[in-house]
Parts: sequence; C-alpha cells; structure tokens
Amino acid sequence: MRGEFTLSTVATKYYTHFVTGEPQALTAPSAGEWSGVVELRHPLETGGGTRELRCLLAQSFDLDSEEIKILHWARLH
Repeated sequence: MRGEFTLSTVATKYYTHFVTGEPQALTAPSAGEWSGVVELRHPLETGGGTRELRCLLAQSFDLDSEEIKILHWARLH
C-alpha cells in the first residue's frame, strides 16, 4: 500500500503599513497608524492586491474598506 500524504497550504506573509480612520481623516494626525505582518492562506492577486488586503484588514478591525489606507506592503520571503 502506498503511503498517504496530504498537501497543506503554507501561509503567505506580507508586511503591511497602513492607517485607519474616516476617509476624510486618513491623513490627520489622529488616524490610527499600524504596521505588522499579515498571514494569508493564498497569495494576493497581482493587480488587485491592495484592494483585497484593504478588505481583509477592514474585516479584522471591524471597519469599512474605505477606512483603511495602505501606505506600504510587501511580500515576505
């Protein structure tokens, strides 16, 4: 009998630097500024990565995606 194996997905990690707040206040000093590593089950889309990342971050912070402004993001290797 052949050995059974399962494929597991490896998390894709991204460094993110972003601010949270109302759309008109995202540049204000009171906007919350965050940075850190986000782990995703699959890589972001090449063209719409920031939109997808904004949506995921907004869900985590219980915000609308318009309240997230990504300043910088990069895939970690």
